Amino acid sequence: MSTLLTLKQSVKKKGAGFVVLIDPDKKNDENIIGLVENANLNGADAIFVGGSIMMDSFYNDRIKKIKSISNIPVILFPGGVNQISKHFDAILFMSLLSGRNPHYLIGEQVLAAPIVKDIGIETIPTAYLLIDGGSPTSVEYISGTKPLPSSKPDLLVGHALAAQFLGMKMIYLECGSGAKNRIPNETLQAVSSEIDIDVVVGGGVRTPEDAGQLVNSGASFVVIGSAIENSKELISDFASAIHQ
Repeated sequence: MSTLLTLKQSVKKKGAGFVVLIDPDKKNDENIIGLVENANLNGADAIFVGGSIMMDSFYNDRIKKIKSISNIPVILFPGGVNQISKHFDAILFMSLLSGRNPHYLIGEQVLAAPIVKDIGIETIPTAYLLIDGGSPTSVEYISGTKPLPSSKPDLLVGHALAAQFLGMKMIYLECGSGAKNRIPNETLQAVSSEIDIDVVVGGGVRTPEDAGQLVNSGASFVVIGSAIENSKELISDFASAIHQ
């Protein structure tokens, strides 16, 4: 079964999918195994692995380790072509549609495509929309793009519809790691009510209550990273809130 179909079945059975985000940087070495084991045991539906910058040469070893102990799909949430690895089940083949930097609209994708084909990783076509979460993010600096204002739902709807008409399978609405604010419920509802493809939401989601509200507002998947890095016991609470 494809990874995308597995994700869709999680949504069908549980109401929404819970994704644990792991940044495989060297500073997280001691936490990675515990996070994966807790994700296995406490109801997570998938693991996204990604970060804007990878700081050392042991990245591939970490991905291999994550895959070896994970019972759920391990999916690359890429920050660049250098992060592609054969150890992933799939890759979010993303285009940064919220920005106007051609390198992240299509440039990185052209560089990545032959590698992805050669390795044989499943691709999940995904539109990435960076949303203003109240603080600057690594994505903003690395990509050289500005986030879309969360107070302009019509602007987000236009981008989301364009992504759907371009054939994307998912829309990823991202406020950035450690964002001050998550996407407002009403803004998410405005987007989800206008499109027919799955909506992934991440950034600034700090509590299970936040996650539950996002599902009620139309999120198909909620991605949790920073909130559980130092509080692994919250994984079960997030799972309960998201699986409606």
